[in-house]
Amino acid sequence: MDKKQKVRPFGIRDKIAYAAGDFGCNMSFALKGTVQTFWLVYMMLETGLLSALLVVVQIWDAVNDPMIGSMIDNDKRNYKRGKFKQYIFIGACGLLVGGAAVFLPFPNAPVVIKAVLFILGYIIWDAFYTVANVPYGSMLSLVTEDVGERAELSTWRSIGSMVGNILPNVILPMLIWNKVKYDGTDSFLDKIVIPKGFTKEQFLTNPLTGKAYEIGDKVLSPETGKQVEILLGERVFWVALIMGVLGFIAFMFMLKFITVRVDENSVKTNDGEKFNVLAAFKKFMKNRPAVGATVAAMGMFLGMNSATTATTIMFATYFNMASLSGVVQMIGFLPMFIFMPFITKIVKKYGKKEASVVGTIASIIGGVIMLVFPLISNVTVSLVVYLFGLVVFGVGMGVYTCVSWALMGDAIDYNEWKFGTREEGTVYSLHSFFRKLAQGIGPSLVLLMMGWLGYKSELGTIGQSLQTSHNMCWLVAGLYMFSAIIQFIGIAVIYNLDKKTLAEMNKALGRDESGKKLEG
Repeated sequence: MDKKQKVRPFGIRDKIAYAAGDFGCNMSFALKGTVQTFWLVYMMLETGLLSALLVVVQIWDAVNDPMIGSMIDNDKRNYKRGKFKQYIFIGACGLLVGGAAVFLPFPNAPVVIKAVLFILGYIIWDAFYTVANVPYGSMLSLVTEDVGERAELSTWRSIGSMVGNILPNVILPMLIWNKVKYDGTDSFLDKIVIPKGFTKEQFLTNPLTGKAYEIGDKVLSPETGKQVEILLGERVFWVALIMGVLGFIAFMFMLKFITVRVDENSVKTNDGEKFNVLAAFKKFMKNRPAVGATVAAMGMFLGMNSATTATTIMFATYFNMASLSGVVQMIGFLPMFIFMPFITKIVKKYGKKEASVVGTIASIIGGVIMLVFPLISNVTVSLVVYLFGLVVFGVGMGVYTCVSWALMGDAIDYNEWKFGTREEGTVYSLHSFFRKLAQGIGPSLVLLMMGWLGYKSELGTIGQSLQTSHNMCWLVAGLYMFSAIIQFIGIAVIYNLDKKTLAEMNKALGRDESGKKLEG
């Protein structure tokens, strides 16, 4: 009891520290979209092969998650900083260089060597990411037992996530994409990988005028007549290293300033039994809140996040602004920040589930608007409609994103309510298992779709046809719409912890209305 009285009260330090943790995670995680683009455009792996490789590494990573979660749950050793923080520290050290491991720039290597480099680099990267991310996610329910405070932690985690996403998603495209201009010599051709079926001479003559380029002229694609943009693959490697350092600093900040208020070893997970994957899976599937929150998250990854590569190709070939694609995406998701100052009041008044359902409906409306932009022939007007749909979609995502991790915290409590065991690590790691499965299957399916819609890897972004670039617009719009619908199903239909049921659960677990345990 005396020990509990000495624990620092929950406050802004915990919130900022927890946000820093997801910032650190996203210094690595946000590069996932760039992985496909790097290996597709710069390394020029065929879409079918890259799709198969993604499935292989992601399935292993997904299977690895529950094992690590169980290992944390059953680890009863006394660490100086606590077991959750210890595992996060190990993962953070590995991520210093892990992110760059999958961006080794050898575009002229044989296909077999490329495949080996991809698999090894990805496994190393994802292994360390899992070691850091699983205990980090589980910590939310150990920092505080108060439902409102957990919602605040979830909101601050979203802040850390979004800030961590902005850096690579906005700045990275500006650093790694370069629009080519004629410099008066043929040396600029060394920067361009000439697509199969094209000649160097075609890139020395303006396809629109038939005249030779003059110094400073934009070099145009012989296929589309738009300025050539090339991916500077070697820069991706160095930027990934820098992001690894930034992520490590953020993790160290979190470990120093966050406080775990629940005794980690007093929270019994598997009653000392050996971890049974099948039994854990069956119990997880009976946990409706965990399943609903997981379906919603999978919808996000299968749809919106899987669209990253197709979106990049769309901006490079259709809108001709790959270097600014991140800026456009950021504008679309700025509305998410609108809800952050008010999310606690919204949750207390309406409930997490109720507010999230309204958000998913708004996202569906945004998805409908996005289905309109490929129908518009004027590229500028099409871009404006796309951006408007993205903003509406972002408004809806803002509510869900702010409370998504708090939904999982409540799902862990639900597990204790229904089955008598909390199982933080196991429940969260199975949630992470399905998320990562979606992260692997989603991009793989999208790559196959890109191939079906006419994208040819050997042509890079330079030699794709106008029809193919237009097909990418339909693919992106469809993926966003799909994402919104699946999220609605997960939260509105499956997730069953509405405000009334949540209050009933807290009462049964001996907690007050805020979710804090009652003394005695």
